[in-house]
Parts: sequence; structure tokens; C-alpha cells
Amino acid sequence: MAQAVAEIIDARGVLVAEAGTGVGKTFAYLVPALLSGQRVLISTATKSLQDQLFLRDLPRLVQALGVPVSMALLKGRASYLCTHRLQQARDSAQLPDRFAVRALARIEQWAQQTASGDLAELEGLDERSPVIPLVTSSRENCLGSECPQYRGCHVMKARREAMAADVVVVNHHLFFADLSLRDTGLAELLPSVEIAIFDEAHQLPEAGVAFLGQTLATTQLIDLARDLLAAGLQHARGLRPWQEIAAELDRAARELRLACAGPMREVRGSVRLRWEERAVREGFAAVLDALSQRLATAAEALDAVSEMQPDFDRLAQRSTELMRRVDLFAARVTPGRVRWIDLGSLSARLIESPLDVREAMQAQIALAPKAWIFTSATLGADERLSWFTAQAGLEAARTLRVASPFDYAANARLHVPASFARPNEPAHPLAVAALAADCARAAGGRTFVLTTTLRALQQVADALVQSFAADVPPIEVLVQGTAPKRSLLQRFLAAPRAVLVGSQSFWEGIDVPGDALQCVLIDKLPFPPPNDPLVEARVKRIEAEGGNAFASYFVAEAAVSLKQGAGRLIRSETDRGLLVICDPRLRASSYGKTLLAALPPMKRLGEPQEAIAWLREIAAARDHQ
Repeated sequence: MAQAVAEIIDARGVLVAEAGTGVGKTFAYLVPALLSGQRVLISTATKSLQDQLFLRDLPRLVQALGVPVSMALLKGRASYLCTHRLQQARDSAQLPDRFAVRALARIEQWAQQTASGDLAELEGLDERSPVIPLVTSSRENCLGSECPQYRGCHVMKARREAMAADVVVVNHHLFFADLSLRDTGLAELLPSVEIAIFDEAHQLPEAGVAFLGQTLATTQLIDLARDLLAAGLQHARGLRPWQEIAAELDRAARELRLACAGPMREVRGSVRLRWEERAVREGFAAVLDALSQRLATAAEALDAVSEMQPDFDRLAQRSTELMRRVDLFAARVTPGRVRWIDLGSLSARLIESPLDVREAMQAQIALAPKAWIFTSATLGADERLSWFTAQAGLEAARTLRVASPFDYAANARLHVPASFARPNEPAHPLAVAALAADCARAAGGRTFVLTTTLRALQQVADALVQSFAADVPPIEVLVQGTAPKRSLLQRFLAAPRAVLVGSQSFWEGIDVPGDALQCVLIDKLPFPPPNDPLVEARVKRIEAEGGNAFASYFVAEAAVSLKQGAGRLIRSETDRGLLVICDPRLRASSYGKTLLAALPPMKRLGEPQEAIAWLREIAAARDHQ
């Protein structure tokens, strides 16, 4: 793989490389990139992976190779403390509870000593904390050069360091946010880069779809109302009815959320709704119209006092931009794009986006000659890696597949129960929980249960808690959503006997090598939800072009997701474990062979007692070490 990367760097070409677990793909692209002496941009899927690259992998290699390379880490605005907004939060924020008050106090103390302003430095700060939006800036509320704290701005400092560095580490969200907004600092940086590397590239298409679209969120509106009220009372009290304007805007945002919810009384997690399900309902257009009027009132009031304080001018611009977005969603859908609603328990987002990132990626690659490298452990089920290259418009790229060096045949087993409830049957979640409980008891905990839906997650978790209630010694059940992801993983590793039940965010990016994890159980085949608006739009396009949507889209998507979930099991050469897939369709269907071929070459165990015996064998060997 390193040889292929070096050749692509020399040729200024495009490489798409799938590298199985244990190949060492990070070093395979870093070594030739560092030795090339050229400027490098590395983009990865998440902020935590950014930190791993910047704080661990890069320094280790730079020292080993002895190359004089300067490095910089660049994240989005929301990752950095804004000292101006911290001052505003200290003076005027209404915090929801004592935990938020405590978090703000911690941030204030840390602000006195941090050099980078990167909130990742604050150990234990919950990413979901309501304080974070109060002490960070966004494109909408940043005052830019008019900010009184501009000279010490952590975002601008990070961008200056990135412009001066030989190697810059970013993430996919930042990359696509820049393509659509030109507001991340990358617009200036990208033309000077000679090598662009995208790790965890399988997440690139969805990240791009999310950021290349247009969004109107109720949280944006509520934040505007809150900031307008704080600035108005602080700098222009009595000049305009700030409390009334803010209250009306806040009410209009909440009415929009109710209109999006329609008859749905309760929402767990996030639900994606078809645009047609809500936009044609009586009153939806009137809610958008009322919202536009409230924004116009806010913009007019802010314009009248804009010369008094930079905050007012920026707030007026935010109001005008949100009016533009309301107008967009009040009009027809833009041809070639898809529109939907993301509904949460307390918020709603109206989204219009492209179906894929083909045009955006092709335009970027055509801009200037540079080497482009896309890599992941999972990019497709065929030699041309079509699942990824088709979505990203990279069919002409050089492709490479490097298999994992791990001995799956010796160290791993696959069990697909022959006699089992089908996924659409009410008994399926309880059957999954019963088998998971048997496996966990045999393994002594050390089990991940991965579900395809949040509903199934809760059903399985509840059944496991009930099943383990009388076990001695006890088996702890850890459930996604009850604590931050990092905290749950730490508790799983620390617990002597534990089962972790997780949905989408635990299917990938989780590395638990060694004896701590020896059984991964997947509830059913991870097909895309057919009623998802984005899925429906893609299916219509495939069928309009004469293609077979089930084979080329649903099965291909399931193969990639299944491979990701299975990849949690074996993370080192000495790992041993059992993969269980509780879906009889894998045995009985015509497409089952395609999905099984996507998995590592594990020996199949036909009967449940064989699977339990394998786990007991592993446990016995572990206990005798």
C-alpha cells in the first residue's frame, strides 16, 4: 500500500485503497507523504481520530523518520473556545441546571491557561452540554475582525498555524463545510497543498451530503432569539422591545418544530421524514410565513441600532440569512436535489441536499494537480470498490485492495442461527436478547450487541437487564445514550463482566483489542431504511437509469455496514472471538452469499451449542493465561 501511495504522489494521481484491519494503513500513507517533502492535508472522519493522528501517530513517525516537519491541527469553529462569547455567557446566560453552571465554571478556569482553546483538552466535558454553544462561535454569530477579542481568537490562531504548517490534520465535516461556506480556512489552504489524504473515506459521501445542502434548524432560530435578547438588553435597553421580539421569534421556532412533528407525540433520537409528509399539511406554509415575518421584525430592529455595537450588525445579517432559508423552503425543491425533515425530541431541521458528492469531488480534483488518496477498511465488495468510487465520482481512480493479515480462520468463528425469528416478527428483539445473554454468560461478559435501530436497542437492552438480574457474579448492561460514548467504552473496559448495547455510532471507529471484547452480536442485516427520503430519492434515480436498486444499492450498502460492524471483533493478531448475526435471511436468501463474501474468512458454526462451546473454549484459554 505504501508503494502505491508513493507512486500516486509522484504521478499526482488519484488512489482509492481499501486496507483490511491490521494492515497499518495510517503508516502506509503517512510514511511516503512525510518523505515526499510536500505539503500534506489529512482529513479523517471524526475529531477524536484527528486527535489520535495529531497527538500520537504523526509525532511518532516524524521522530522515527527524522524529517523536519511542522504540523497543525484544524477543527471547526465549534471546537474552539470563543472568549467573546464566554464573556457574554458569564454576564447574561440563563443556564438550565447546576451541571451547566458547573461546566461553565470549569471552562472559565481552563480558559485562563489554555493555549489552543480546543475544548477537547477539557477531560470529561460532555459533547452534548448546553454550555458548549454558548462559549463557541458559529459562522452566523462570529464578529470576525470587529470582535473585541479578535487578536487573541483561538480559531484565527489555529488557521494561521495551519497556513504555516507542512502537514495539516482536518476532518471530513470541515472539508465539506468549506466547499459550501468558504468559512473554515481551508479555501485558502487547499490550493497550496500537494497531497490530500482522506482516511476513513467510507464516511466521506454522507458527510458531504450533509454539508453541501441548505439547512434551516429550529436551534438556529432559538439561538438567534437568545443572542438578540442578550445583546439588546446589554447594549440598547429600552430602544426596542427586545423581550417581545425574542419571545415571538422563539415561539415561531417552536411552532415550526410542532408543524414538523405533526401527529407524532414523542420522538426518540432523530427521525427522518419525507418533505411531502409535512409540507402539504394544512398550516405548514402559514408557519413558515409567520416565521419569515418574525425574522423581518428582528432584522429591522437590529438594523436600527447596528452602529451602536458590532454584535447588532452580525445579528441583523443572521436574521436576513435565516429569512433567505425560510424563502428557500417555502418554494419548490431545487431540481436534482432532495428535501427532508430531521425531527428530534426538541428540535427540527429542514434540509435540502444533493444526492451524492460526485460533482463536488470531481470539481475539487479538477481544480489543481495534486495527489488524492482515499482509504478505509471498508470501501466496497468488488475489486473496483464501486460502492465508494461511484458515490464519490472516482470511477477513473486507481484502486487497490489489501487484505487483513489476521488469521480469521484460526481465531474467529461466525454463527448465523438457522432457526430464528425473522427481523420483521415481534419476537425478534427478545430472541436476540436471549441469544446475546447466552453468549455473554459463556464469554464472561466481553460482548457487544449492535442493533440497526434505536427501538431495537432499547428492547434488547431492557430484556438483557431482566435476564441478568439474578446472575452471580453480575453482568453489567451498558446502553448507548445513557452516557457519552467515550465514558461507556471506559466503563466497558473497566468492568469485569459487561455487555454493551449500541446502535449506529458503535458499528465503526471503536477499537477494543485483546480479551476485553470476544463476542460481537448483530441483530439483523443493516439494509438502509426504505422509507428514508434520501434512500427513496437514490432508488428513484437508479431505477430511472435502468438499474437494479436492490442489488446495486441496498445489498451494497448492507455489505459495507456489515463489514464495519464485524470489524469490531478482531483488532490484533492474537484476538479471538465469535461473530453472531441474528438474521436467517443471511442463510436463506439469494443475496446472502454476497453479504457473507464481504465478511472476513471465518469458520461457520451451524448450531447455537457450537457457538457457546467456542466462547467457553476462548474463556478457558483466557483464564489459564
